[in-house]
Amino acid sequence: MTQERISSVLSEERRFPPSKAFSASAHVGSERERKALVGQADADVVAFWEERAKELAWFSPWKKPLVWKYPHAKWFVGGTTNLAMNCLDRHLGSARRNKAAIIWESEAGEERTYTYYQLHREVCKAANMLLSLGVSTGDVVAIYMGMVPEATIAMLACARIGATHNVVFGGFSSEALRERINDSKAKVLITQDGVMRRGEVVELKLAADAALQKCKTIKHAIVLRHTGDNVPMKSRRDIWWHERMADASAEHEPLALDAEHPLFILYTSGSTGKPKGILHTTGGYMTQVAYTTKVVFDLRDDDVYFCTADIGWITGHSYVVYGPLLNGATIMMYEGAPNWPNPDRFWDIIERHGVTIFYTAPTAIRSFMKWGDHWPEQHDLSSLRLLGTVGEPINPEAWMWYHNTIGGGRCPIVDTWWQTETGAIMVSPLPGATTTTPGTATKPLPGIKVDVVHKDGTSCKANEGGLLVVQHPWPSMLRTVFGDDERYRKTYWSDYPKSRQHPGWYFTGDGARKDKSGNIWIIGRVDDVVNVSGHRLGTAEIESALVSHPAVAEAAVVARPDAIKGNALVAFVTIKALPKNTKRSVLAEQLRVHVAKEIGPIARPDDIRFAEALPKTRSGKIMRRLLREIVTGAATTGDTTTLEDAAVLERLR
Repeated sequence: MTQERISSVLSEERRFPPSKAFSASAHVGSERERKALVGQADADVVAFWEERAKELAWFSPWKKPLVWKYPHAKWFVGGTTNLAMNCLDRHLGSARRNKAAIIWESEAGEERTYTYYQLHREVCKAANMLLSLGVSTGDVVAIYMGMVPEATIAMLACARIGATHNVVFGGFSSEALRERINDSKAKVLITQDGVMRRGEVVELKLAADAALQKCKTIKHAIVLRHTGDNVPMKSRRDIWWHERMADASAEHEPLALDAEHPLFILYTSGSTGKPKGILHTTGGYMTQVAYTTKVVFDLRDDDVYFCTADIGWITGHSYVVYGPLLNGATIMMYEGAPNWPNPDRFWDIIERHGVTIFYTAPTAIRSFMKWGDHWPEQHDLSSLRLLGTVGEPINPEAWMWYHNTIGGGRCPIVDTWWQTETGAIMVSPLPGATTTTPGTATKPLPGIKVDVVHKDGTSCKANEGGLLVVQHPWPSMLRTVFGDDERYRKTYWSDYPKSRQHPGWYFTGDGARKDKSGNIWIIGRVDDVVNVSGHRLGTAEIESALVSHPAVAEAAVVARPDAIKGNALVAFVTIKALPKNTKRSVLAEQLRVHVAKEIGPIARPDDIRFAEALPKTRSGKIMRRLLREIVTGAATTGDTTTLEDAAVLERLR
C-alpha cells in the first residue's frame, strides 16, 4: 500500500426506503430504532454483545466478557456452552420441536424433511458414531461432502462432542483435500460416494482415496451412500455411514465446552503460498451469527429460508447451518446446479416450497440476468419477502434487476459485507429500518466499529477512497491462522498495529469509501486497485460501469504496465449476446465510450478482451490475480486450488 488515495468514481442516486408494511412487523422497524441500538453499542460495545449472548443457552456464565491482548481476543471467558445444543436441544421444549428444520431437495427431485426433533436424533447418533471411532474433544474431523443433510448433521455432531470440523468444499480436487487434511492434522474424514452435478456423478470417494494415500493422520473414513455407485472400501479404514449409524444410540448429552473452544477451521486461499486455515471458536461466533441472522434477515417462525451457498464456504457455515438453526428457522437446502435441468431451477424451488427469504451471490445474479427474464417470469415468486446478496460487491444494475425481476419491486435487499475471517456479517442494511441504495452494503451493524481510513490511520472524508478497517474486536472474529500465528499477525494486523491512539485495527484488505450519508461502498480488494496517470482507481467500479451496458453479462478489470500512464486498464468481458449487425471491434469501442460516459475518461479501458468465461473460484469469485498474470505474461503462481475450471485459463491465454 502507498500513501496515495484511492479514487472513487462511481455515482448512484437511487434510494429505496423500506415499506411501511415491512417495517411494521420487523425486528428493527425504523431508523430511530437502529440508531438507538447503535447508540447502545457505542456507549459500551462489550456490554452490547453480552446482552446478545444472554439470549442463548450457557452451562455456566462467563467471568469476563472480553480479554484483548493484541492481536488476540477471547470472548465470554470462563463461560461454557455448546453450539449444537443451542441449535437443537434448546428448541425441543417449544413449538419448534416438530417444525421443519431442513427441507432438502436433490438435483433429481428427491425430497427429504427433518424436523428439529428428527435432526436432533440424527445428530446424537452421529456424535455417538464419532465417539465409537475414538474421536475425542479437540480432535479435527475433515468433512468432504456435497449439499446433503448429512453434511449438516456431521458438522453439528462435531460441535456436540467438541471435535473441530474442517469442511472442505466437495468440488475441490484430491490434492486440495490432501493439503487441508494434512495441515489440520485431521483424525477422521467424513465423505460420500458421490454427488450429482448437472446430471453427472462427481466421485468424491475416489478423490478422497487419492488424497488419503498421503495423509498419515487419518484413522477412519466414514462414507455416506448417496448416489449408490460402487466405490472401493479399504478394510479397517473405511466405514459405511448407514451401517455405523444403525448401531448408534440416539441418546447423547452435549458436552459443556469453553467459550473459546475451537469450533472449526476453514481454509481460504492466499494470493501466494498455501491456503490459510482460519480458526473460529465457539461462544463469540455463536453469539454474532445468531444475532446477525435474526436482524439482517428479519427471521420469523413461519419463514422458509434459502441460502444458495455450499456448506464448504463460510456463508454455508454461518448462514446455511448455524445462524438459521440457532434461530429455529426452516432451511431450504438444494444439492444441484441452478441451471439444471433448466435455468429456472431456483425459481421453481422458491415457488414449490414457498421460500420467503433468498440469499445468493452477485455472480449468480448476473448469470440469472444472462439466462433471461423469461425463466423467472414463468414462476410465482410472490412468497418472497426479503432478498440478500453475499460474496462480493453487487453492481447497481444487477441490484436493480434482482429488485424488480425477482423481488417484484416489493422485497428489501440486504447487501451484506463480511469475510471468512470475520465469521459473521459486519456491514448490512437492517431491512425494516435502512433506506438502501443499489451497490452499497450501507452501514456497520450495531456493535461493529468499521471505518474508512488513509494509510496513516486518519479517517477519510465523504466520498474519499481509502482502506476499510475494523477498529474494535468483535465476537465472531478469527482467532488465528491455524498453525501459523505469525501469518495471522502479518496478514491482518501489521498495517495498523496497536498504538496510543487505538488498540490495534484489523485491516480487511478492501478499499472503500463512505458517502455523505455514512454508507460504505466497497471499491474492491486493495490488490485490485490500479494506478492510472496518478489516479488510484478501484476496478470494481469500472466493472460495474461495464456491466451496466445492456450487452454485458460480466466483467473483470486488471492492469498491465504502461510506459506513459504507469498502468493501462484491460477489461475481460463476457457478453449476453452480440448485438445484431455489430462487430466485436465496434462493441469494444462502444464499451470504452460507455465507461467514459458513466465514470469519466480516466477510467476508459485501454483494451477490451471478450471471453466465453472468466476464471472463478468454486464459490463464484473472479480470480483477478490470474488475469493480471495473463495480461503481463507472467507465469501462474500462488494457490490455484480454488479455481473452478482450469481450462478457462488456457483459453484466455
